[in-house]
Parts: sequence; C-alpha cells; structure tokens
Amino acid sequence: MSDAQFVLASASPRRADLLRSVGFKFLIEPVDIDESINPGEEPRDYVRRMARSKAAHICSDLAILGADTIVLVDGEVLGKPLDRDQAISFLNTLSGREHEVVTAVAISLRGRIEIAVVTTKVHFRDLKSHEASRYWDTGEPLDKAGGYGLQGVGGVFVEKVIGSYSAVIGLPLVETERLLSSFDVDTWRNRT
Repeated sequence: MSDAQFVLASASPRRADLLRSVGFKFLIEPVDIDESINPGEEPRDYVRRMARSKAAHICSDLAILGADTIVLVDGEVLGKPLDRDQAISFLNTLSGREHEVVTAVAISLRGRIEIAVVTTKVHFRDLKSHEASRYWDTGEPLDKAGGYGLQGVGGVFVEKVIGSYSAVIGLPLVETERLLSSFDVDTWRNRT
C-alpha cells in the first residue's frame, strides 16, 4: 500500500478498525512474541514492555505501532480468558464494580521508541446469574482482555467509562495521534 502512513504490529481487528475509523492507512504485520508476565513485574510495566516489544519487533522505513491492553482489578491482571470457566470467573469478578483498563501504545522508527500509557476506569453493573454464561455463548469474550468487549455485546454491562473509550477497545486514539505526529507522520494525509 503506497499511501501507508505506518505499520500496525498487531492482528487485532479492533485496533485496525479504530485506526481506519479516523482515516489512517497502514500496513498490518502481526508479531508473535512471548506475552508472559515476568515474575514480580508490575502490570503497567508489563503493558509498556509488550507495546515496546511489538513496535521494536519489525524493521521498516515506516513508523511501527505496537500496543497492548490489560484489565486490572485488585492488582490482578485479567488477560484473555483461556476457556468458558475462566471467562465466567472474570465477568463475575468485574460484576458490580470498577476496574481499570490499561493500554500502552508504542511507536518505533529507526531505533527511536516513544510510549504512552493510558489508564481508563470502567464500572460494570451487577450481572444477573445467567448473563456471564449467555455472554460466553456469543463468542465475544474469547479474544478480549478481561473477557469482554466494550464495543460489542459486552457494552451492555458497562455503566460508566472514565477516561479514553478507545483505549478500552484497544488503542487510545488521542495519544496515538500525538505519538505518530511526534515521528513526523502526516496524520491528516489520507483524511481529505
């Protein structure tokens, strides 16, 4: 794609959709890295390291965008659920309370890397006893941090979002635009 402004180092369809929704043109080159949390690693350090690793993993003449999102409740990281039981457990943990969604975005170009970390507070309503299992049946929770998608059916559980809505979906657009601009990416080039 000759008019590509950068490379997205992610297979996330949600990140790609967010970027397209604001007029970006980009290449997609998913990366395969070890996403294990290191022993004793703080959640915010982990999400920064993941975004940095993704952005630094690809060599290109274009800027590389890497990102990572975690759900944090009571200091515990809720990743993508491994199975139905874990997804239901995650949703029951989130029910009726507030949690944090932490998203890091990193831009890399020619050895320079800049990172922004955004924390958004999300408040879930109380879930009825059958809702978590019915939600699992939609197929939506499987590939999402915390086992829910704000932009999909999971949005019916969310009473309030304090902070960046797009960061909860997987990419803070304000910070992404700011970082890309700091690398001299013409963010308005394909918007007219």
